[in-house]
Amino acid sequence: MSKLPNTGTSIFAVMTAIAAECKAINLSQGFPNFNPPAKLIDLVYHYMKSGENQYAPMTGTYQVRKAISEKIKKYSHAEYDINDEITLTAGGTQALFTAITAFVGKGDEVILFEPAYDSYLPSVILNGGIPVPVQLKGNDFHIDWDEVNDKISEKTKMIIINSPHNPSGSVLNEKDISALKYIAKKHDIIILSDEVYEHIIFDGREHHSVTKYPELAAKSIVVYSFGKTYHTTGWKMGYVLSPKNLMSEFRKVHQFNVFTVNTPVQLAFAEMMKDEKHFLSLSNFYQEKRDYFLKIIKNSEFTFEPSSGTYFQLLNYSAISDESDSDFSVRLAKEFGVAVIPLTPFYSLPNDRKLIRICFAKTNDVLEQAAEKLMKVK
Repeated sequence: MSKLPNTGTSIFAVMTAIAAECKAINLSQGFPNFNPPAKLIDLVYHYMKSGENQYAPMTGTYQVRKAISEKIKKYSHAEYDINDEITLTAGGTQALFTAITAFVGKGDEVILFEPAYDSYLPSVILNGGIPVPVQLKGNDFHIDWDEVNDKISEKTKMIIINSPHNPSGSVLNEKDISALKYIAKKHDIIILSDEVYEHIIFDGREHHSVTKYPELAAKSIVVYSFGKTYHTTGWKMGYVLSPKNLMSEFRKVHQFNVFTVNTPVQLAFAEMMKDEKHFLSLSNFYQEKRDYFLKIIKNSEFTFEPSSGTYFQLLNYSAISDESDSDFSVRLAKEFGVAVIPLTPFYSLPNDRKLIRICFAKTNDVLEQAAEKLMKVK
């Protein structure tokens, strides 16, 4: 008997397979088509050659935990204990699953915002929890906090937030943080904050990490991704911050889930983090790509609101077709040679938005080739 009877293969795997079959330009799965900094690769090689190839501590190497602690202190003015409040993980998705497994049990309700990253809902279900979806509103995909408050019950155990948001590219603002503070003060609810795109935020906006607000940080498990920051999604390396009382429960699951993660890569990231120029330049780097891509498709039949963060952009195709987003995405790959992601798989509730998601973390030549093909879609 299946624990996930309504779950099939991930839409990312499906569309990537269709892209390969059709030899389409793959703007579907969210990864760059360019290498990480050469210095980072050299550092990994250095630590491999120097013999750092055995198990790291379950929590992560001291060096990388120290680097993370110093970074969060500098940029969030928050103190996270190196030994008790930082854990290295095998990417963001493992961190999310482990956090949900550690705290969500049978009958516990978890509020999540749709469209939602596709691992949230099945992770809740696998642990016997009850997903309570709240749809983001409007073209800017904002949260209706009145609806959130209405859906909180005595069974609510966790609320999952994601900013910058995948797939919409929306970003939480100060009003959102105020509303979240109200909920944190009034209710005993754990906040799972997915902040893997923390450094990719546009147009002068601020990333409102929960770590910056003590009343939120005290109730939050915060998830980060080295893969998004350093163009290394295939290395599957992330980390989690939380107060000691939450981290101790997280680690109980983590130790039997993956136990520990890649030693030489951790050490390389610890050294790489000393060079702040890379992560501080990411917003401008990706904003230039966003702006360039939107400029070269501005005369297409697609309409759009520029993404506020992440390296994803939503395109509205309602002026082109009445097809479902899934059918339109398949046809786009097969007939026009561009693979994208439909938005429907990010929802559990019905919706009729005619939207597709593209990844613009690509070199300009790939963006130009994709734009040329998208301009032909009528």
